[in-house]
Amino acid sequence: MRILLIEDEDDIAHALVRFLRAQGHAVDHAPDLDGARAALDVAVFDTILLDLALPDGSGLTLLRDLRRGGNRVPVIIATAHDQISERIAGLDAGADDYVVKPYDLAEIEARLRAHARRASGDPAPESRLGALRIDRAGARLFRGDAEIRLTSREWALFDALLSSRGRVLSKQVLEQRLYAFDDAIEGNAVEVYVSRLRGKLGADAIETRRGLGYLIP
Repeated sequence: MRILLIEDEDDIAHALVRFLRAQGHAVDHAPDLDGARAALDVAVFDTILLDLALPDGSGLTLLRDLRRGGNRVPVIIATAHDQISERIAGLDAGADDYVVKPYDLAEIEARLRAHARRASGDPAPESRLGALRIDRAGARLFRGDAEIRLTSREWALFDALLSSRGRVLSKQVLEQRLYAFDDAIEGNAVEVYVSRLRGKLGADAIETRRGLGYLIP
């Protein structure tokens, strides 16, 4: 999952980036509105975690601009503003969720995953793919009672394809889902992870559409 974190407090941002990357997510950090707009201009994100009090303005301004422009990316406001009127204003501006600092990192990650699943059209925490049982909430995969262990990047690629099941995703789109701006991307990374997934899930689990990309049928 590709996440944009918009947060101006360095200690909070560093803790979130470290935690979310350890869970296998690609995370980009913007400390202000200008940085957030620059990131949104060149990348597509699965979710946004948005602070309100930023050095160059309110996060609500960015949120309203996104919604006016038709951008439906799930947005969770994470702020120290805890008044009921502020929560209502955030939700009315188009936020999908509102969390008050301090918050639990694991809970934030669970909320991000839940909103990303809902945005993909399948909010269920479990689903099936042929003989496979998929625990999307726990990022785990089973064949019968046996767990198929995936690395964080393998899971991220599988989850991206599953969220768009039946649609072809290009190599460039998959790279965006796997890597943040400051990650080093190897030229054949997507091919390598697809090959590894086929080895674990079966050769037919992921189809290649030559010149277009990959899909889970």
